Amino acid sequence: MKRPLLIFTVLAFGLSWAAALPLWLGGGLGSPLMPVLGTLMMFTPSVGVLGVWAVSRMPFREFARQSGLTLGERRGRTAVLVLTAWLGVPLLAFLAMGISAAVGLVSLDLDQLSLLRASWQARGAEAPADLTTIAIVQIVIAVAAGPVLNAIPALGEEWGWRGWLVPRLVSTNGMLAGLLLSGFVWGLWHAPLTLLGYNYPRLGSWAALVFIGFCVPAGVVMGWLRLRTGSVWPAVVAHASLNAIASVALLLGDAAQPPNELLAGITGVVGWALLALLGAALLRFYPVRPPHPAAAGPAGPADPAARAGSAEPAGRDEPAEPVT
Repeated sequence: MKRPLLIFTVLAFGLSWAAALPLWLGGGLGSPLMPVLGTLMMFTPSVGVLGVWAVSRMPFREFARQSGLTLGERRGRTAVLVLTAWLGVPLLAFLAMGISAAVGLVSLDLDQLSLLRASWQARGAEAPADLTTIAIVQIVIAVAAGPVLNAIPALGEEWGWRGWLVPRLVSTNGMLAGLLLSGFVWGLWHAPLTLLGYNYPRLGSWAALVFIGFCVPAGVVMGWLRLRTGSVWPAVVAHASLNAIASVALLLGDAAQPPNELLAGITGVVGWALLALLGAALLRFYPVRPPHPAAAGPAGPADPAARAGSAEPAGRDEPAEPVT
Protein backbone atom coordinates (compact mmCIF):
# COMPACT_ATOMS: atom_id res chain seq x y z
CA MET A 1 0.00 0.00 0.00
CA LYS A 2 2.92 2.37 0.67
CA ARG A 3 4.60 1.83 -2.70
CA PRO A 4 1.99 3.70 -4.79
CA LEU A 5 2.09 6.63 -2.36
CA LEU A 6 5.87 6.72 -2.55
CA ILE A 7 5.83 6.66 -6.37
CA PHE A 8 3.23 9.42 -6.51
CA THR A 9 5.05 11.63 -3.99
CA VAL A 10 8.49 11.27 -5.57
CA LEU A 11 7.20 12.05 -9.05
CA ALA A 12 4.84 14.91 -8.09
CA PHE A 13 7.29 16.68 -5.77
CA GLY A 14 10.51 15.81 -7.58
CA LEU A 15 9.27 16.93 -10.98
CA SER A 16 7.76 20.12 -9.53
CA TRP A 17 11.18 21.14 -8.23
CA ALA A 18 12.76 20.19 -11.56
CA ALA A 19 10.23 22.35 -13.43
CA ALA A 20 10.88 25.35 -11.17
CA LEU A 21 14.68 24.96 -11.07
CA PRO A 22 15.35 27.51 -13.86
CA LEU A 23 13.52 30.13 -11.76
CA TRP A 24 15.86 29.45 -8.86
CA LEU A 25 18.93 29.60 -11.07
CA GLY A 26 18.02 33.05 -12.34
CA GLY A 27 15.18 35.51 -12.63
CA GLY A 28 12.91 34.16 -9.91
CA LEU A 29 9.22 34.88 -10.35
CA GLY A 30 10.12 37.76 -12.67
CA SER A 31 11.63 35.40 -15.22
CA PRO A 32 9.93 35.40 -18.63
CA LEU A 33 9.84 31.59 -18.25
CA MET A 34 7.61 31.82 -15.19
CA PRO A 35 4.23 31.37 -17.00
CA VAL A 36 5.48 28.35 -18.93
CA LEU A 37 7.25 26.69 -16.01
CA GLY A 38 4.40 27.40 -13.61
CA THR A 39 1.96 25.75 -16.01
CA LEU A 40 4.32 22.82 -16.58
CA MET A 41 4.59 22.33 -12.83
CA MET A 42 0.81 21.94 -12.57
CA PHE A 43 0.98 18.69 -14.56
CA THR A 44 3.43 16.96 -12.23
CA PRO A 45 0.74 15.48 -9.91
CA SER A 46 -0.85 13.81 -12.94
CA VAL A 47 2.53 12.39 -13.91
CA GLY A 48 2.63 10.96 -10.39
CA VAL A 49 -0.76 9.31 -10.93
CA LEU A 50 0.37 7.88 -14.26
CA GLY A 51 3.43 6.47 -12.49
CA VAL A 52 1.15 4.71 -10.02
CA TRP A 53 -0.98 3.33 -12.86
CA ALA A 54 2.11 2.09 -14.69
CA VAL A 55 2.96 -0.27 -11.82
CA SER A 56 -0.64 -1.17 -10.93
CA ARG A 57 -1.26 -3.66 -13.77
CA MET A 58 -4.82 -2.31 -13.82
CA PRO A 59 -6.74 -1.55 -17.04
CA PHE A 60 -6.65 2.20 -17.56
CA ARG A 61 -10.43 2.44 -17.89
CA GLU A 62 -10.91 1.02 -14.39
CA PHE A 63 -8.04 3.09 -13.01
CA ALA A 64 -9.61 6.22 -14.51
CA ARG A 65 -12.93 5.43 -12.82
CA GLN A 66 -11.25 4.84 -9.48
CA SER A 67 -9.25 8.06 -9.72
CA GLY A 68 -12.28 10.20 -10.58
CA LEU A 69 -11.83 10.89 -14.30
CA THR A 70 -15.39 9.76 -15.01
CA LEU A 71 -18.51 11.71 -14.02
CA GLY A 72 -19.36 9.35 -11.17
CA GLU A 73 -22.44 7.18 -10.79
CA ARG A 74 -24.83 10.12 -10.34
CA ARG A 75 -24.03 12.34 -13.29
CA GLY A 76 -26.82 14.76 -12.52
CA ARG A 77 -25.30 15.49 -9.11
CA THR A 78 -21.89 15.94 -10.71
CA ALA A 79 -23.32 18.40 -13.25
CA VAL A 80 -25.02 20.42 -10.50
CA LEU A 81 -21.82 20.63 -8.46
CA VAL A 82 -19.77 21.56 -11.53
CA LEU A 83 -22.12 24.50 -12.09
CA THR A 84 -22.09 25.34 -8.38
CA ALA A 85 -18.29 25.41 -8.36
CA TRP A 86 -18.24 27.48 -11.57
CA LEU A 87 -20.39 30.24 -10.06
CA GLY A 88 -19.73 29.69 -6.37
CA VAL A 89 -15.98 30.29 -6.39
CA PRO A 90 -16.31 33.83 -7.85
CA LEU A 91 -19.05 34.51 -5.32
CA LEU A 92 -16.73 33.45 -2.50
CA ALA A 93 -13.90 35.57 -3.92
CA PHE A 94 -15.99 38.74 -4.04
CA LEU A 95 -17.61 37.94 -0.69
CA ALA A 96 -14.13 37.66 0.83
CA MET A 97 -13.24 41.09 -0.57
CA GLY A 98 -16.50 42.55 0.74
CA ILE A 99 -15.91 41.18 4.23
CA SER A 100 -12.30 42.33 4.11
CA ALA A 101 -13.50 45.86 3.33
CA ALA A 102 -16.25 45.72 5.96
CA VAL A 103 -13.78 44.89 8.74
CA GLY A 104 -11.24 47.45 7.57
CA LEU A 105 -8.64 45.07 6.12
CA VAL A 106 -8.83 46.49 2.61
CA SER A 107 -9.81 49.77 1.02
CA LEU A 108 -11.90 49.40 -2.13
CA ASP A 109 -11.78 51.94 -4.95
CA LEU A 110 -14.83 51.09 -7.04
CA ASP A 111 -15.12 54.62 -8.44
CA GLN A 112 -11.62 55.24 -9.78
CA LEU A 113 -10.36 51.64 -9.87
CA SER A 114 -6.89 52.99 -9.12
CA LEU A 115 -5.31 49.59 -8.48
CA LEU A 116 -6.54 48.26 -11.80
CA ARG A 117 -5.17 51.40 -13.48
CA ALA A 118 -1.83 50.86 -11.74
CA SER A 119 -1.70 47.27 -12.99
CA TRP A 120 -2.04 48.51 -16.57
CA GLN A 121 0.71 51.07 -16.04
CA ALA A 122 2.98 48.44 -14.48
CA ARG A 123 2.75 46.50 -17.75
CA GLY A 124 3.80 49.62 -19.67
CA ALA A 125 0.32 50.14 -21.14
CA GLU A 126 -1.87 53.21 -21.00
CA ALA A 127 -5.04 52.53 -19.04
CA PRO A 128 -8.30 53.16 -20.96
CA ALA A 129 -10.38 56.14 -19.93
CA ASP A 130 -13.41 53.96 -19.17
CA LEU A 131 -11.93 51.53 -16.66
CA THR A 132 -15.33 50.59 -15.28
CA THR A 133 -16.32 48.87 -18.51
CA ILE A 134 -12.91 47.18 -18.67
CA ALA A 135 -13.32 45.91 -15.12
CA ILE A 136 -16.79 44.53 -15.82
CA VAL A 137 -15.61 42.80 -18.99
CA GLN A 138 -12.58 41.39 -17.16
CA ILE A 139 -14.78 40.00 -14.38
CA VAL A 140 -17.30 38.51 -16.83
CA ILE A 141 -14.52 36.81 -18.80
CA ALA A 142 -12.91 35.49 -15.61
CA VAL A 143 -16.22 34.09 -14.36
CA ALA A 144 -17.57 32.75 -17.64
CA ALA A 145 -14.46 31.63 -19.51
CA GLY A 146 -11.86 31.23 -16.78
CA PRO A 147 -12.89 27.68 -15.81
CA VAL A 148 -12.71 26.61 -19.46
CA LEU A 149 -9.38 28.29 -20.22
CA ASN A 150 -7.78 26.97 -17.02
CA ALA A 151 -9.39 23.52 -17.01
CA ILE A 152 -6.52 21.52 -18.52
CA PRO A 153 -3.74 22.73 -16.17
CA ALA A 154 -6.18 22.54 -13.25
CA LEU A 155 -6.85 18.91 -14.17
CA GLY A 156 -3.10 18.39 -14.15
CA GLU A 157 -3.16 19.10 -10.43
CA GLU A 158 -6.59 17.83 -9.49
CA TRP A 159 -6.22 14.33 -10.91
CA GLY A 160 -3.36 13.94 -8.47
CA TRP A 161 -4.57 15.74 -5.35
CA ARG A 162 -8.30 15.17 -5.35
CA GLY A 163 -8.65 12.37 -7.90
CA TRP A 164 -6.06 9.96 -6.54
CA LEU A 165 -4.71 11.22 -3.20
CA VAL A 166 -7.87 12.32 -1.34
CA PRO A 167 -9.64 8.91 -1.42
CA ARG A 168 -6.44 7.20 -0.29
CA LEU A 169 -5.84 9.57 2.64
CA VAL A 170 -9.48 9.57 3.71
CA SER A 171 -9.75 5.78 3.63
CA THR A 172 -6.66 5.39 5.84
CA ASN A 173 -6.88 8.45 8.13
CA GLY A 174 -10.59 9.19 8.44
CA MET A 175 -12.68 11.84 6.74
CA LEU A 176 -11.63 15.08 8.41
CA ALA A 177 -7.99 14.13 9.03
CA GLY A 178 -7.63 12.84 5.48
CA LEU A 179 -9.06 16.01 3.93
CA LEU A 180 -6.92 18.27 6.13
CA LEU A 181 -3.82 16.25 5.33
CA SER A 182 -4.53 16.39 1.61
CA GLY A 183 -4.73 20.19 1.77
CA PHE A 184 -1.45 20.34 3.69
CA VAL A 185 0.30 18.18 1.08
CA TRP A 186 -1.18 20.28 -1.71
CA GLY A 187 0.11 23.47 -0.11
CA LEU A 188 3.55 21.99 0.57
CA TRP A 189 3.86 20.93 -3.07
CA HIS A 190 3.73 24.63 -4.11
CA ALA A 191 6.99 25.34 -2.24
CA PRO A 192 9.17 25.68 -5.38
CA LEU A 193 7.14 28.81 -6.18
CA THR A 194 5.89 29.99 -2.79
CA LEU A 195 9.41 30.00 -1.32
CA LEU A 196 10.08 32.68 -3.95
CA GLY A 197 7.11 34.71 -2.69
CA TYR A 198 4.42 33.47 -5.06
CA ASN A 199 0.91 34.76 -4.15
CA TYR A 200 2.31 36.77 -1.21
CA PRO A 201 5.21 38.86 -2.61
CA ARG A 202 5.56 40.93 0.56
CA LEU A 203 6.30 37.85 2.65
CA GLY A 204 9.18 36.41 0.69
CA SER A 205 9.88 32.79 1.62
CA TRP A 206 7.26 32.93 4.40
CA ALA A 207 4.70 32.74 1.61
CA ALA A 208 5.32 28.97 1.54
CA LEU A 209 3.93 28.59 5.06
CA VAL A 210 1.10 31.06 4.55
CA PHE A 211 -0.14 29.38 1.39
CA ILE A 212 -0.51 26.11 3.26
CA GLY A 213 -2.93 28.03 5.50
CA PHE A 214 -5.09 28.65 2.45
CA CYS A 215 -4.70 25.20 0.90
CA VAL A 216 -5.87 23.30 3.98
CA PRO A 217 -9.46 24.71 4.12
CA ALA A 218 -9.63 24.97 0.32
CA GLY A 219 -8.53 21.34 0.11
CA VAL A 220 -11.37 20.31 2.42
CA VAL A 221 -13.96 21.93 0.14
CA MET A 222 -12.44 20.53 -3.05
CA GLY A 223 -12.03 17.12 -1.46
CA TRP A 224 -15.69 17.17 -0.48
CA LEU A 225 -16.63 17.92 -4.10
CA ARG A 226 -14.61 14.89 -5.20
CA LEU A 227 -16.08 12.48 -2.65
CA ARG A 228 -19.64 13.76 -2.96
CA THR A 229 -19.70 13.06 -6.70
CA GLY A 230 -17.09 10.33 -7.17
CA SER A 231 -15.65 12.60 -9.87
CA VAL A 232 -12.70 14.95 -10.01
CA TRP A 233 -14.41 17.39 -12.41
CA PRO A 234 -16.20 19.63 -9.88
CA ALA A 235 -12.85 20.15 -8.13
CA VAL A 236 -11.20 20.86 -11.49
CA VAL A 237 -13.77 23.58 -12.24
CA ALA A 238 -13.42 25.04 -8.74
CA HIS A 239 -9.63 25.16 -9.07
CA ALA A 240 -9.77 26.63 -12.58
CA SER A 241 -12.28 29.27 -11.49
CA LEU A 242 -10.17 30.19 -8.46
CA ASN A 243 -7.09 30.72 -10.63
CA ALA A 244 -9.12 32.97 -12.93
CA ILE A 245 -10.88 35.16 -10.36
CA ALA A 246 -8.63 35.54 -7.30
CA SER A 247 -6.31 38.22 -8.68
CA VAL A 248 -9.15 40.01 -10.51
CA ALA A 249 -11.04 40.51 -7.24
CA LEU A 250 -7.96 42.00 -5.57
CA LEU A 251 -7.69 44.64 -8.33
CA LEU A 252 -10.80 46.32 -6.93
CA GLY A 253 -8.59 47.72 -4.18
CA ASP A 254 -7.10 51.19 -3.76
CA ALA A 255 -3.63 51.79 -5.20
CA ALA A 256 -2.89 54.20 -2.34
CA GLN A 257 -3.51 51.35 0.14
CA PRO A 258 -2.94 48.10 -1.76
CA PRO A 259 -4.60 45.01 -0.28
CA ASN A 260 -2.51 42.97 2.10
CA GLU A 261 -2.62 39.52 0.50
CA LEU A 262 -2.02 37.85 3.85
CA LEU A 263 -5.26 39.23 5.28
CA ALA A 264 -7.64 40.20 2.47
CA GLY A 265 -9.31 38.31 -0.33
CA ILE A 266 -9.99 34.65 -0.91
CA THR A 267 -6.35 33.61 -0.36
CA GLY A 268 -6.00 35.74 2.76
CA VAL A 269 -7.06 35.03 6.33
CA VAL A 270 -10.61 36.19 5.56
CA GLY A 271 -10.79 33.66 2.75
CA TRP A 272 -9.40 30.92 4.98
CA ALA A 273 -12.17 31.55 7.48
CA LEU A 274 -14.85 31.53 4.76
CA LEU A 275 -13.56 28.28 3.30
CA ALA A 276 -13.26 26.68 6.72
CA LEU A 277 -16.88 27.55 7.53
CA LEU A 278 -18.02 26.29 4.15
CA GLY A 279 -16.10 23.05 4.52
CA ALA A 280 -17.49 22.43 8.01
CA ALA A 281 -21.05 23.11 6.80
CA LEU A 282 -20.69 20.79 3.82
CA LEU A 283 -19.34 17.93 5.92
CA ARG A 284 -22.01 18.50 8.57
CA PHE A 285 -25.10 18.85 6.39
CA TYR A 286 -24.04 16.90 3.29
CA PRO A 287 -21.77 14.18 4.68
CA VAL A 288 -19.84 11.74 2.56
CA ARG A 289 -18.53 8.30 3.40
CA PRO A 290 -14.86 7.39 3.18
CA PRO A 291 -14.31 5.10 0.20
CA HIS A 292 -13.63 1.48 1.14
CA PRO A 293 -10.97 -0.71 -0.48
CA ALA A 294 -12.31 -3.18 -3.01
CA ALA A 295 -11.51 -6.85 -2.72
CA ALA A 296 -8.24 -8.03 -4.23
CA GLY A 297 -8.54 -9.07 -7.86
CA PRO A 298 -6.31 -10.94 -10.26
CA ALA A 299 -3.97 -8.00 -10.50
CA GLY A 300 -3.37 -7.88 -6.74
CA PRO A 301 -4.77 -5.73 -3.93
CA ALA A 302 -6.95 -2.93 -5.19
CA ASP A 303 -6.18 0.67 -4.52
CA PRO A 304 -7.99 2.10 -1.48
CA ALA A 305 -9.54 4.58 -3.89
CA ALA A 306 -11.37 1.74 -5.61
CA ARG A 307 -14.81 2.78 -4.53
CA ALA A 308 -14.26 6.51 -4.78
CA GLY A 309 -16.23 6.58 -8.00
CA SER A 310 -19.36 5.48 -6.16
CA ALA A 311 -18.98 7.38 -2.91
CA GLU A 312 -22.37 8.44 -1.63
CA PRO A 313 -23.50 10.47 1.36
CA ALA A 314 -24.13 8.47 4.47
CA GLY A 315 -27.70 7.68 5.27
CA ARG A 316 -29.36 6.77 8.53
CA ASP A 317 -28.25 3.16 8.31
CA GLU A 318 -24.60 4.12 7.81
CA PRO A 319 -23.82 7.28 9.75
CA ALA A 320 -21.01 9.45 8.49
CA GLU A 321 -17.88 9.97 10.51
CA PRO A 322 -18.52 12.93 12.85
CA VAL A 323 -16.85 16.22 12.06
CA THR A 324 -15.03 17.89 14.91
